[in-house]
Amino acid sequence: MTNLRTLEVPVVGMDCTECTMHVQHAIKELPGVKSVTVLLAAEKATVQFDPAQVDLAMISKAVAGAGYKVPDTASDQAPNSRTLQDFTKPILTIFGVVFGVILFVVVFGEWLGWFEKITAWVPWPVGFALVLIFGYPVFKNVLQATLRRQVISHTLMTVGVIAALVVGEWATAVVVVFFMRVGDYAEKFTTDHARKAVRDLTSMSPQTARLERNGSEVDVPINEVQPGDIVVVRPGEKIPVDGLVLDGQATVNQAAITGESMPVEVGQGAKVFAATIAQMGSLRVQTTLVGPDTTFGKIVRMVEEAEANRAEVQRIGDKVSGYYLPVVAVIAVITYLISRDPLSTAAVLLVACSCSFALATPIAMLASIGAAAKHGLLIKGGRYIELLAKADTVLIDKTGTLTTGKPRLTDVVCLNGLSEERLLTLAASAERYSEHPLAEAVRQAARDKELRLSEPKEFVAEPGRGVHARVGETLVEVGSWRIQGDHSIPLEAVELEKQGKTLLFVRVNQELAGILAASDTLRPETPAALAELKRLGVRRIELLTGDNERTAAAVSSQLGIDYRANLLPEDKIRIVKEYQAQNHIVVMVGDGVNDAPALAQANVGIAMGAGGTDVAIEAAHIALMREDWTLLPRAFQIAQRTMRVVKMNLGFTMIYNIIGLTLAAFGFLPPILAAAAQSLPDLGILGNSSRLLRQK
Repeated sequence: MTNLRTLEVPVVGMDCTECTMHVQHAIKELPGVKSVTVLLAAEKATVQFDPAQVDLAMISKAVAGAGYKVPDTASDQAPNSRTLQDFTKPILTIFGVVFGVILFVVVFGEWLGWFEKITAWVPWPVGFALVLIFGYPVFKNVLQATLRRQVISHTLMTVGVIAALVVGEWATAVVVVFFMRVGDYAEKFTTDHARKAVRDLTSMSPQTARLERNGSEVDVPINEVQPGDIVVVRPGEKIPVDGLVLDGQATVNQAAITGESMPVEVGQGAKVFAATIAQMGSLRVQTTLVGPDTTFGKIVRMVEEAEANRAEVQRIGDKVSGYYLPVVAVIAVITYLISRDPLSTAAVLLVACSCSFALATPIAMLASIGAAAKHGLLIKGGRYIELLAKADTVLIDKTGTLTTGKPRLTDVVCLNGLSEERLLTLAASAERYSEHPLAEAVRQAARDKELRLSEPKEFVAEPGRGVHARVGETLVEVGSWRIQGDHSIPLEAVELEKQGKTLLFVRVNQELAGILAASDTLRPETPAALAELKRLGVRRIELLTGDNERTAAAVSSQLGIDYRANLLPEDKIRIVKEYQAQNHIVVMVGDGVNDAPALAQANVGIAMGAGGTDVAIEAAHIALMREDWTLLPRAFQIAQRTMRVVKMNLGFTMIYNIIGLTLAAFGFLPPILAAAAQSLPDLGILGNSSRLLRQK
């Protein structure tokens, strides 16, 4: 299959995990479709296909055949999230009251014999018609699934309805249909509630931009903006693109990117992000990224696609759901063979609720992922929530992670007769295009002395070692002790290392010409955050750094953690694998650039301060969108709380269904009450999972 195309197809009408399975199965059966991922929270399917064999019209027809819809226009899309959320609470309240009243009437109606009197008074064809009219949407879905050789959660209940009609209990069938519809609406509200954070994120993206064109300002749709365009942002407006400030000064609220409500001051040369708000001041911004390519666009996409990375416990729930329906069918057959009572048999079929198994995990995961995103924690899927909740080992990079990542040059030691200015000029020129924080410290020291830098030639950066370049006719190497090879380390370097400083060795024409010492400060919140991690159950915290033993020891002693020094990027990967081989669940925390391989290898890779860093967002499984160590224990807390809720959901569902099936099989639960009882687990899961949306 060549020339594959990937298309995102919006799908309307999905209310539960079972719905996504129906859509996925329908699209997957089309010829030319290689892969399908259906996302409930984002209400879309991502389809990879051969355009020579299948097109959008065929995909839309397949989705319609599964009982759902691909919207033709924006008006066909799901209702506005803000409007929906405005009414969710009152609707759920009214729903709960009405449900309780009807349940009360059903219980006492059955006890007092009302339904028998109604059945005798109303002609059977009228009751049969009522069942068909009110149950049509359910029966249609069951029929479509049956034609596709699928068994869904409503299949058994539909069989129960048929059994009730066969024995003349049309009133029971009506109540069954009513509570099936109640259950469907409960699932819809549950799902919509969990979608809230995703929809809120999407709605934050600006839809228009004010461009400078031919000396005037014009408002255009955001999809017409191109990189290089000049965007004008006035006070109180959202910045519509990622870009660089050409001129102007403003206080910008970057909560959409970092989750931090405190605004920051930006001016000429500063980088700004789409969906952030210029609260005070105006800006002229040169566009670098637009739409889905912006940092905010990547955040939205990552949150939407997080659903695809399902936790193992969710896969177990799906398997249980798949086995559960045949087991219930067997129990119903055994019940009939022993009791010869069709009503007890129908009750067994009616009380069974496999939807609650399917809902138990994904609703909780969606709620946590969405709520975390609003606070600057991007989690790529339930799989990483589950792993983080069980993690016992945390490995940490130093520069830019434990420290502020903004070191300053403190010492310049000249050797072989070079002057301080000459040494610094050569080093800063060689480091001109390096992205390492220590390189910026060298450049800043040169700027402070107003030194004139040269354009480097033959620039090469080697991770873990340093850079080498030709400055004029001079070969300059700047980096760690490794660039010394087998040569000895000067005593001056040893004394500086004892002070906990990080050293850069400068070699000129392959001879050691000087030593630059830099000092980086620990993040002030780090000690308390590490203590909180230990309290949350992390047994081992270890510093991994390319610095030498003395520097690493000085830092780790301040924090009371272990360390390994003199490491290259490949060494960090090896250490991660060592712990994994010992059955430890490893979390790697890094800056997302040099540590990208180790972040990807770890069970959970966490990138620190990932706002605007493509490598961090792509390599890590969790991204902290601001450089704040308090977010790390918060991520652990969210993960552990989420897994507690998931286990409660699964445990409640399992116990509830066992009790219900037992009562129904022994004749203690009439079909009417069995039908009413089957919708209760959904409401319990809704209430329990919705607590995760309110995480502080």
